[in-house]
Amino acid sequence: MLLHFYKYQGAGNDFILLDNREKKISLTRQQIEFLCDRKFGIGADGLMLLETIAGYDFHMVYFNSDGNESSMCGNGGRCITAFANKVGVIKNEAKFLAVDGPHHAELKNDWVSLEMKNVDTVEKGNDYFFLDTGSPHYVKFVKDIEEFPVVEEARKIRYNERFKEKGTNVNFIEKKEDKLLVRTYERGVENETLACGTGVTAASLVAALSGLSTEKNGCKILTPGGELFVKFNSDGENKFNSIRLEGPAKFVFDGHIEI
Repeated sequence: MLLHFYKYQGAGNDFILLDNREKKISLTRQQIEFLCDRKFGIGADGLMLLETIAGYDFHMVYFNSDGNESSMCGNGGRCITAFANKVGVIKNEAKFLAVDGPHHAELKNDWVSLEMKNVDTVEKGNDYFFLDTGSPHYVKFVKDIEEFPVVEEARKIRYNERFKEKGTNVNFIEKKEDKLLVRTYERGVENETLACGTGVTAASLVAALSGLSTEKNGCKILTPGGELFVKFNSDGENKFNSIRLEGPAKFVFDGHIEI
């Protein structure tokens, strides 16, 4: 099978995009894992299929780089919006369906603003927060985040008794000047990624609960892959709505690969 693929990235979080509106593409877990492999395949943090579905502009079907279908990916949602715009499915605005429900997105040049799901509960532990922003996220404040051993410390959490079966994403955060610094370990990738959309969303809400937002109803985020911005409204101590994840979503290249 010859695949025409497109490569996109949002703050360094990179994805393979496939147009499957004709439903001719069916990939096994092993094939997806191969395509995402950075040595033998195209290389990506995840793979997405753009499909048709009644009542929406498109359906986003997302797989992690381990080949398994996954929960919501925020930067993936922004990138597939840019892709849908490129192939003529939408024009600068979209209403699409993802695994966690409907999403609205707006595109201006290569900047995409994506509406995220509401967050109604945030678990507060002794030194951590746990919440679901479309994907589960464990969030912890640390010092000297640039030197922090993210992968080593995150794996202790991701594979502990509570999370080892279904996994969780793990975020380490630190407020510095006018930005919130975020580093994320993603389940399914099983490594640190340059950015994670649902992760920076979770980090922003935790910062708000901790009185550390960079501005009212919003947070400027700096990840290893670049800057993102999260807007939100709060209905109460642990309730957030009108959450929007904003940042660049850029076409990198396209090509063909035999699989």
